[in-house]
Amino acid sequence: MPLTRDYKETVVARVVRDPDFAKALLDEAATLFLTGEPDAARLILRDLVNATVGFEGLAEITHKPSKSLHRMLSPRGNPSMDNLAAIFSAIRHWLKVSFDVRVVEAA
Repeated sequence: MPLTRDYKETVVARVVRDPDFAKALLDEAATLFLTGEPDAARLILRDLVNATVGFEGLAEITHKPSKSLHRMLSPRGNPSMDNLAAIFSAIRHWLKVSFDVRVVEAA
């Protein structure tokens, strides 16, 4: 059986090819955090960092050690709100997007 393409390579290729996909990943990560699913959000952010700025670039932007950033976005990571804000901000600037937060009332 032939080997399939690695998931991470697929995400990187898609982000490079399709900026709207990268923006959708960032939107999904933010939505997951805000709706109480931080584990899934961290993993999406990790993939997005790998596909865009990279952990070394993120370390330079956020003034945090690369190794610490890796741990923060790992499945067992526990980043502070300040660190999350810095990560979201760095990716947002890298993608040249802004957030538009809307409140939807529950039915």
